[in-house]
Amino acid sequence: MSKTNVRRMELNAGELEAPQRREGERSEPDHSARGSNSQGARLGSPTDSFPDSEVPAKAERRRFTTDYKRSIVKQADAGRDSGAIGELLRREGLYSSHLSTWRHQCRQGELAALAPKRRGRKSILSPLRVENRKLLAANARLTKRLENAELIIDVQKKLAALLGNPIAETKIDEESE
Repeated sequence: MSKTNVRRMELNAGELEAPQRREGERSEPDHSARGSNSQGARLGSPTDSFPDSEVPAKAERRRFTTDYKRSIVKQADAGRDSGAIGELLRREGLYSSHLSTWRHQCRQGELAALAPKRRGRKSILSPLRVENRKLLAANARLTKRLENAELIIDVQKKLAALLGNPIAETKIDEESE
């Protein structure tokens, strides 16, 4: 090779553009300006929205009403197509264990078991307390009726006085009652 050929090769190598960098090399200046997902894939633009990564403070337990449970069991029993039950469970966001438990309760005749149960101690009322509560309620009802009757009597007295036919006051001894 002659000297002129070496110079031409040097010029041709210098005229060539810079080598292409592969994606993911650290020397890229705009790598940190653009977002990436958890696998490292680049996102289209830095303005892409990310899903909310906030975790709720405390997970809330789902509660199903008795009517809802019964309707799901009826729908599952009515579905005769292959995959109908799976579709129902996916649509409602339920597990197969929910359905099997609710079916078992229906078969056993435990319709009361499908109703939400009160937790804690069961209160046992004595017959005296039950009677006392009934008497207190009756007393409150009669007291209200008496107040209404006294109001009506007062209005009648004032009306009679305006018409010129006053009604004499009678004292009722409340202590003797």
